[in-house]
Amino acid sequence: MPGKIELRTGDITDAEADAIVNAANTDLVLGAGVAGAIRRRGGRSVQDACDRLGPIPLGESVRTTGGDLRQPHVIHAAVMDWGGGATEESIRACTRSALRVAAENEVRTIAFPALGTGVGGFPMHHCAEIMLEEAQAFLDRGGTCVERVVFVLYGEQAYRTFESVLDGLKIRRMSERLPK
Repeated sequence: MPGKIELRTGDITDAEADAIVNAANTDLVLGAGVAGAIRRRGGRSVQDACDRLGPIPLGESVRTTGGDLRQPHVIHAAVMDWGGGATEESIRACTRSALRVAAENEVRTIAFPALGTGVGGFPMHHCAEIMLEEAQAFLDRGGTCVERVVFVLYGEQAYRTFESVLDGLKIRRMSERLPK
């Protein structure tokens, strides 16, 4: 049975998940946005773990402790270079690599933010298309312990954008299954 995709609004550090994804830079410096929230709530041990692992290539992901967070794992997805912006390719690669790292670490529920839409400056709608397509393709392939992919979105507008894209994806998938 394939896993499922869920949408939520709120603070990703409050998500009920085994792992949360950090929209990271390649240096793994926890600065602003999602990374800043993880640094503030997770404590120094998260940045210390990042310091030991970074830098990492653009589009790749690594796992660290969750520190003082309720989630035991943080998956840092390098969606942009330090001081740079996010691209379609980096968002696609980061979504795939974060899901792969989750599976390798026996994560059942992973929570993503909208990668690259804050400091990275990437358009929300296009981000939703990329991330939801990649998450659905991963879940459709199966063969991993990942059961739920939760997108925790900051604000109602981001939620509505992802909801609209997800609804379109479901309609497209249903029509592909109908006899021709």
